[in-house]
Amino acid sequence: MTTLADYRHLTSGKVRDIYEVDDELLLLVATDRISAYDHVLPTPIPDKGRILTAMSMFWFELLADLIPHHVVAVDDPRIPAEVRGRATLVRRLEMLPVECVARGYLTGSGLTDYRATGAVCGVALPSGLVESSKLAEPIFTPAAKAELGSHDENVSFEAVVATVGAERAEELREITLAIYRRAADHAAGRGVILADTKFEFGLLGSTLILGDEVLTPDSSRFWPADGYTPGQVQPSFDKQFVRDWLTSPASGWDRAADQPPPPVPADVVEATRARYIEAYERVSGLSFDNWLG
Repeated sequence: MTTLADYRHLTSGKVRDIYEVDDELLLLVATDRISAYDHVLPTPIPDKGRILTAMSMFWFELLADLIPHHVVAVDDPRIPAEVRGRATLVRRLEMLPVECVARGYLTGSGLTDYRATGAVCGVALPSGLVESSKLAEPIFTPAAKAELGSHDENVSFEAVVATVGAERAEELREITLAIYRRAADHAAGRGVILADTKFEFGLLGSTLILGDEVLTPDSSRFWPADGYTPGQVQPSFDKQFVRDWLTSPASGWDRAADQPPPPVPADVVEATRARYIEAYERVSGLSFDNWLG
């Protein structure tokens, strides 16, 4: 029987551990770790890795006619039983060093940029927009990948051209916005707003492939459509609940100080887990209880 120890550990990110299966395949394991403000928190969120895997698989299948993806299998003898349901057997890709972000609404770092410059990643926007404003059209706002523990930096389209070339940069922009539109339309039909999301792409030969995770609560902002009100921060189906607790007086954590975040209380852990599950079930129409594991 295959175990995780049979594979060579290649690297670990904030949430995922990557193992080498052979020259062509990798094992991508989504852990229950959760990160916020560029810190991996000391308290895991039970089942989070399984939820992320289930949600990514739902979207990979829904988007398969738009772009090929890196998934080979989620239920396969080469996947150790100890990580079944949270591990994906994937093709090894030459990953492109660009975070491909699509925004349909103005919030987060996009809002910060807009308030400072009237634009996001060099894309000029109308005056008078506020927190959570819906944009007339979704925009491509790429970021440069950062080292573990650092924050991805918003960059211009010209910076992407300088990194991967004009033709590839245009391809990335077009497919990022096409995927966002498809996903946002689907989510809207389920009563969910997809405010923004980020994708990672790689190459298999010369073919562009969708990799990493896709459209999960870790890589996207999902808001309930009912009650959406521009001008204020929206409730969300993602880790914003943990972020809000961390920055509240209750946590006792000073974000500006050079200290690690404190353990997360049980009620915040459970509420966060419930939001992740609700995001999956509302968007997919499936029951998390029926997922692999």
